[in-house]
Formats: sequence, structure tokens, C-alpha cells
Amino acid sequence: MTASERAHALLARVRTLHDEWALVARGLDETAVRAPSALPGWARAHLMSHVARNADALGNLLNWAKTGVETPMYATATARDEGIEAGAARSAEEIVADVVDSGERFTDLAASLPDDAWTGEARDRLGRTMTGEGVLGKRLSEASIHLVDLDFGYDFARVAALLGSEFEVVVSIAIASYGDGLPAVLLVAVGDDGTRREWRMGTGDAVKVTGSPGDVLAWITGRGDGSTLDGEVPPLPHWL
Repeated sequence: MTASERAHALLARVRTLHDEWALVARGLDETAVRAPSALPGWARAHLMSHVARNADALGNLLNWAKTGVETPMYATATARDEGIEAGAARSAEEIVADVVDSGERFTDLAASLPDDAWTGEARDRLGRTMTGEGVLGKRLSEASIHLVDLDFGYDFARVAALLGSEFEVVVSIAIASYGDGLPAVLLVAVGDDGTRREWRMGTGDAVKVTGSPGDVLAWITGRGDGSTLDGEVPPLPHWL
């Protein structure tokens, strides 16, 4: 597949995840929005504000990849956290509308990009280089993992099913996010249909760790302790 073909496949899955976000967000009232998320220290209001601002921030990177003009994710080093705190103070109605509208802005922008933008480069807020295609993968990762973090009816098995074949992209992004120091593991996800996907982590003699797509995704994103996986599951460094 070309970069453009891969990008459009990713975009289709991003739309699917955004549709799920819109569905669940519209079912949250003021009390539910103020309730804790699964992320320590964050109410759902914080998490939803983060997801909305992340859509806009990654939209900046799509424009950078398209034009070659440097367009950082956030205007300042503190803008990300400030936006989350300010966003969380709004009414539930405003927060819900923001989640839906920002997701639509992102997918509309992505759909408008020319083919060469998918190989254009930008840098994330940590200075890591990524292509336009990679920006779509990052959005897919954010939208899928945080849907579980919302703690409102979605688990990793359900999210893995929504990701379909793009499940591999999210696991690969999670592995890369740790940087160096990962334990030596051959990570194997086995779907209900017997489909196997493998990732090799770390260096040296690898232990084999096997599980369902949902259980693999929960562990590699630091949301599960690995107790549902088969094999001698090592501890992971801190991630998100």
C-alpha cells in the first residue's frame, strides 16, 4: 500500500472512533462529566478536554506536514496543560460539543489533504519527527486508549474490535512511546479468528507473552498488569 492508501485506511478508523466518542459523550450529563475518569487525578471533564485539544493540536501537525511551515502542536510549553484545566471548568454541554466538533474538524482536515502530505514531516511536542500518516496513527491511538480511560462502558476488547486491522498501529505506537529500556519480549496477539500479530521488544533473549488483542493492548498501554496474558510477563517502564 502507498502512504496515501494507508492514511485513508487509518482515517476511516479514526472516524469510527470519533463516532464512538460522539455517541458516549452525548450520553454524559453534568454529574457524569464531573466524575473521575480512570486516569488518576483527572475527572472525565479533564480527559474530554484533553481529547478535544489533542485533535486540534494534531491538526496543526497535519498542516505542517502539508505545507512544510512549522506549526507546533501547542503555542507554548504550558499551553497543553492550561488548555486541559481551562476546558475542564466549562459546562458539560460545552465540553461534549467541543469533543464532537474538534473530532469533526480533524477528520475534515485530514480528508482534504493531498497525497504528498502523508509523507510530509512534522515534529510532535517532544520533538519527535513524524509523517502526516504518523499523525493519523497518533490520533487513532489517543482516541482509542482514552475511550477506555473515560470509564464509561468501553474496555480494551471492545476498542480492539473497533480498531480492526489498525490495532497493530496502536500497539506499535505504544511500544515506540516507551523509548529505550523495554524488556526483551516477543508479544503475540491472537484474535478470535486465530489471526496472529507479533512485535519484538527490547534486546536479548525474549520471553514470549501471548494474549487476546484487548489484553495485549491493555498491558502495553500500562492499563493492565498482564495477569490475563500467557507467559512470564515482565514489568513495563512507566508510560502514560
